[in-house]
Amino acid sequence: MALALMVFSENFKIQIIMKNCIKDKSSAEFDIVSLGEVMLRLDPGEDRIRTARNFRVWEGGGEYNVARGLKKCFGLRAGLVSAFAKNEVGYLIEDFIMQGGVNMDFVKWVKADGAGRKVRNGLNFTERGYGIRGALGCSDRGNSAASQLKPGDIDWESLFGDRGVRWFHTGGIFAALSETTGEVVLEAAKAAKKHGTIVSYDLNYRPSLWADIGGQARAVEINSEIAKYVDVMIGNEEDFTACLGMKVEGLDENISKIDVEAFKEMIKNAVKKYPNFKATATTLRKVKSATLNDWSAICWCGGNFYESKKRENLEIFDRVGGGDSFASGVIYGMMELGDPQLAVDYGAAHGALAMTTPGDTSTARLEEVKRLAETSAGARVIR
Repeated sequence: MALALMVFSENFKIQIIMKNCIKDKSSAEFDIVSLGEVMLRLDPGEDRIRTARNFRVWEGGGEYNVARGLKKCFGLRAGLVSAFAKNEVGYLIEDFIMQGGVNMDFVKWVKADGAGRKVRNGLNFTERGYGIRGALGCSDRGNSAASQLKPGDIDWESLFGDRGVRWFHTGGIFAALSETTGEVVLEAAKAAKKHGTIVSYDLNYRPSLWADIGGQARAVEINSEIAKYVDVMIGNEEDFTACLGMKVEGLDENISKIDVEAFKEMIKNAVKKYPNFKATATTLRKVKSATLNDWSAICWCGGNFYESKKRENLEIFDRVGGGDSFASGVIYGMMELGDPQLAVDYGAAHGALAMTTPGDTSTARLEEVKRLAETSAGARVIR
């Protein structure tokens, strides 16, 4: 009985910590706003990019996917900060975003030059992979409108001050797009904190994006500064080592496997370095093949670690966007449920469901996530 009371007391304390930090719905127009680039994804289906004659198209972007998931699956009020070239490709991406229900009032539209010499919209060719053939991405995003955003382009005072935002999300992919986008993230995060908005950040390290703007040294420099304004940090072991200079014992250069206890020690060191972190979260994925992964997740909050259900041999249809759907589930659990255990369970369940369908964005519904997260239900027919 004493142990049960102690556990209840600890969980209650953590719920109070999270709830007291998050604005009430009545005080903000948006529950979630994401800052990031949205590209047009071209999917060759079962074919290879190099041999395909037909492509299906979707919209997608690491930061945007989180906001869309929180709108379409979890029913929250979502907005996007981004930029597009004003042409037919931009209008196609806009149409996808409108289908997802994400507000675009803070999207900057830039006059197109007709050839993409000065500005364009990003394209992302992505193979899903199968069996021993891994997923493959080939981005074509140079000179994109989003990559040219710079401090002063967005009226953050209007967004965070006048209209109000409960939770702001962005990440390392957007920060790495150009010399200026990292500064935009810092500007946004500072404005969010000024107005009492929770800030989450997905480190999402991509070496190819950082290569021409200073490499890993620049990644550590800019991400370490951004981290000072982050409440909820999301990232795996590679992200923390490459972006924040943290060390994980027993981690090889290929990040082939990780000791969970060693990862926990790294997180403890991270929160000592950044006492502003209220929570951290990451997925734990062991890739057996492109279509078979072990999948789980872990969350640190209020000095305690919470682990999701472990799903061994999870069958994967399309892994792209699984981590973003995990992030949206975690945010929902923190913001609406105030419970870190439910947050990591909802995140892992939402990520798992998202990887059963094609495209970057989730097609799951809240009742599906809840059923998978809170019960031992399998894939029986639902009637």
